[in-house]
Amino acid sequence: MSSNHVVNSIFSEFQKSLDSEQELREVIRQICKEIDQISREVTTVLQVIHHSDAGILPACQKARELFEKANEGYQRLKTAVPATDFYKYHDHWRFTTQRYCFLISLTIWLETGILATHETVASILGVSAIEEKEGFHLDIEDYLVGLLHLCSELSRLAVNSVTRGDYEKPLQISKFVMELNAGFRLLNLKNDHLRKRFDALKYDVKKIEEVVYDLSIRGLLAKNEDAS
Repeated sequence: MSSNHVVNSIFSEFQKSLDSEQELREVIRQICKEIDQISREVTTVLQVIHHSDAGILPACQKARELFEKANEGYQRLKTAVPATDFYKYHDHWRFTTQRYCFLISLTIWLETGILATHETVASILGVSAIEEKEGFHLDIEDYLVGLLHLCSELSRLAVNSVTRGDYEKPLQISKFVMELNAGFRLLNLKNDHLRKRFDALKYDVKKIEEVVYDLSIRGLLAKNEDAS
């Protein structure tokens, strides 16, 4: 066998591998595109929380329905991605999953006022919460980034709640975000993106503190408590 034939044979195998890889990436991209579109629908649905108290629970119910559709997408993603290649393809769904962590956490907070755990978010998406080298799972850093996005959204909600005359919600938000802030401070964050996102949390905390302080000096907190 000539050396030229050997080289051609080797590179032919390389091409088959590259073609197979490209086909898989295209399948993954298509699924991720569909999942991402659903997340954008949820984002739009939940914008009502900044304008109407009456619209909050219906919006949460609609969001739950869309999460079920996203769950179906994640099942397809789990099937498409080889168990050993989770982190090889992770960038395809990383930011979309972070958005879902935020949206699910926001929905649960609006419904119950409590923190959605890593396990709860993973369960809603239909993926494993166990961090493993193999297998499809909810990456802890994606979950944490989602929580930081939640704090930003709640700081915005604190301001808009006051505009609607709801002076209790900023206090509820303040307590919740302060607890999350304390929790994040227990972590030794080495991921650059996560660290930068955490550094921005202090601005969300400051915004919420300013809202609560303004309500306090204007006597609106006491007035609201007396009324209740």
